[in-house]
Amino acid sequence: TATMMASKAIKPVYDVFKEAGIQFDESQFVPTVSGYYSDSKTGHLLSQPFNSSTPVLYYNKDAFKKAGLDPEQPPKTWQDLADYAAKLKASGMKCGYASGWQGWIQLENFSAWNGLPFASKNNGFDGTDAVLEFNKPEQVKHIAMLEEMNKKGDFSYVGRKDESTEKFYNGDCAMTTASSGSLANIREYAKFNYGVGMMPYDADAKDAPQNAIIGGASLWVMQGKDKETYTGVAKFLDFLAKPENAAEWHQKTGYLPITKAAYDLTREQGFYEKNPGADTATRQMLNKPPLPFTKGLRLGNMPQIRVIVDEELESVWTGKKTPQQALDTAVERGNQLLRRFEKSTKS
Repeated sequence: TATMMASKAIKPVYDVFKEAGIQFDESQFVPTVSGYYSDSKTGHLLSQPFNSSTPVLYYNKDAFKKAGLDPEQPPKTWQDLADYAAKLKASGMKCGYASGWQGWIQLENFSAWNGLPFASKNNGFDGTDAVLEFNKPEQVKHIAMLEEMNKKGDFSYVGRKDESTEKFYNGDCAMTTASSGSLANIREYAKFNYGVGMMPYDADAKDAPQNAIIGGASLWVMQGKDKETYTGVAKFLDFLAKPENAAEWHQKTGYLPITKAAYDLTREQGFYEKNPGADTATRQMLNKPPLPFTKGLRLGNMPQIRVIVDEELESVWTGKKTPQQALDTAVERGNQLLRRFEKSTKS
């Protein structure tokens, strides 16, 4: 997002609507979503939120029953999750717990959900001179807990992306933290009773849980097109944001209802009553008003930083580095990319 914002290649969506003469209410979007894609100075939307998601906990209710756990009570804390994973593994599950998108879930969202900064300068919102801060004791302790679970066989590392979702719906893993956008696949393929719980929080974190931060993507408009094209773009973006369309997208995919009206409409239609857990991702977003450093991330070269985080976490799971060494190295390598980005925005 920061890289796109800094580029001269985009045309802000609020300009696109203005020039097309289409009334567009930017305040209709859920604040923790729109804040991610808004201009820090003007508050206007630079891109339009679309397939936004937060991590949630999916769990196999049938496996919970077999392990003697309450199928209506997913683990609330990471400490509970570690205990549940051991019991599930002991009851015969191939895998107690796995996670998708490890950097986004185990560091970016772990930090926000537990009220911790991921980087200085309010996670980069207040300037390109931000430095990464996810190698602090709280994050190190969390990765050390996962390392211990991994050694005991209670946590299985299955890949950098969404591989854990398939391991969950095919019945191998009893629990996974994955994107709320994975719900459609789980709904289609899981042949067992499953539940959707909030992300666990650290039992030792003072004000947890705080609020989740989004993943997914937004729609950017590129420079250099004619007026007719931009008018068409504005009409299409306006169509996507209409409550009935945003609600249908949310209900069929598991992505967030990005507007308040889409959330209200979904609730009025009784969707959440018929589909327990489908509103979990939204409730996490709205759990508490975001702190200045929990409204998201605005860091340049973020995709490359995530690759570094993946590499360093993998060095923990394979026993090559301690959690402290891995996170220190990830911060050091990531900061080099941030300085490169900072330099490029000033040139």
